[in-house]
Amino acid sequence: MSSYLLTCTPAHGHVLSLLQVARHLVDAGHEVGFLTSARYADRVLASGARFLPLPPEADVDLDDADGAFPERAGLTGPAALRFDMSTLFVRPGAAQLAAVRAELASRRIDAVLTEPLFVGGALLQLLPAAERPPVIALGIFPLGARSVDTAPFGLGVTPMRGPLGRLRNAALRLVAERAIFGGVQREADDMARQTVGRDLGGFVLDWAGRTDAYVQFTVPEFEYPRGDLPDTVHFAGPLPTTASDAPLPDWWDDLGGDRPVVHVTQGTIANSDFTQLVLPAVHGLAPSDLLVVVTTGGRPRNSLPADLPENVRVAEYLPYDRLLPKIDVLVTNGGYGGVQQALAHGVPIVVAGQTEDKVEVSARVGWSGAGVNLRTNTPASAQIAAAVHRVLAQPSFRVAAERIGTSMRSADAWSTLDGVLDRVTRSWPARETVAES
Repeated sequence: MSSYLLTCTPAHGHVLSLLQVARHLVDAGHEVGFLTSARYADRVLASGARFLPLPPEADVDLDDADGAFPERAGLTGPAALRFDMSTLFVRPGAAQLAAVRAELASRRIDAVLTEPLFVGGALLQLLPAAERPPVIALGIFPLGARSVDTAPFGLGVTPMRGPLGRLRNAALRLVAERAIFGGVQREADDMARQTVGRDLGGFVLDWAGRTDAYVQFTVPEFEYPRGDLPDTVHFAGPLPTTASDAPLPDWWDDLGGDRPVVHVTQGTIANSDFTQLVLPAVHGLAPSDLLVVVTTGGRPRNSLPADLPENVRVAEYLPYDRLLPKIDVLVTNGGYGGVQQALAHGVPIVVAGQTEDKVEVSARVGWSGAGVNLRTNTPASAQIAAAVHRVLAQPSFRVAAERIGTSMRSADAWSTLDGVLDRVTRSWPARETVAES
């Protein structure tokens, strides 16, 4: 059996995704270490992995970034992404790398598995192969591999075919790398030179495309085509949906009627202000004959008004493995995992998310034809209602969602991951060197 180190920025959604990976590897008999915030120690230990705490200077509370950094509140688009990349991800990178190096010095590690916002992984993969194990990126949000066929990651710009599209992409890349994110890039390169003696080797937002292997947890049908995609990138299909033990609400049997069902959610993190999406959706769909199912993502029921319309049902959590087969449309702010779970069930989507990686998720929903991208964080009630009725009325949305879902259901994420790990670690030139050091 092998020994793996998982590294993860301290963000709820990222940690939960990598915990699925950790449990799979532990169940397969591997030894697994998991480096992240002490806030997640109990969950890591429950997965069977060893918990390794990030040092304090790298333990940023990404689940309450606005609380930790009040100046972040209100930022949107490139300004928000620029702030996040610099403050939340680049600056902790040196301390992250130090923690990884300490673990590598203490025991044999066959591979480091990291999500693409753990910049310590970008620094690690700059070291010579003789000084490190392979670095494998786990794509738990949209693929960030650089390509002449796509616009730079983070702008939410969909592909344009042909030579004109490539010219547009090159121009956008120049603007993004030297103007919009130029300061962030310089900061990342300076940190890399100080820690490993060379600059980052490319744009900070697509460093994961330069790793030894990149396991992207989606299918090609939900990703932009790239003629120059590296052979190190492997599409695995989405992470499997885990069975939920969330209790069923007393209104659960209402889902078995003739009314179309619309599920509305802001996820489990970006749900501090329900006026962004949930309440506009509720009010916009109130006059319809639709059944509107809302989850609060763990917030108490009284965080929503008591006098909701008759067609609304509310729960803090619902078992997605049982809910998704019963719904006709998902209305969401664009969390990657939730969107992919819906698509795996052939459910079309109305999406409203323009922050963090959600801008890229939303763009892919619209580009793929599997739903409507409202291109805003704060849609009006009338916008949401019109989009939902459009998705219900036009079969093409469900056809596209089902096409993607068919591919997802035929994928085997764990088999693909296991195959990549086996091939990379067996062929790694420095494997024995690392073991002896």
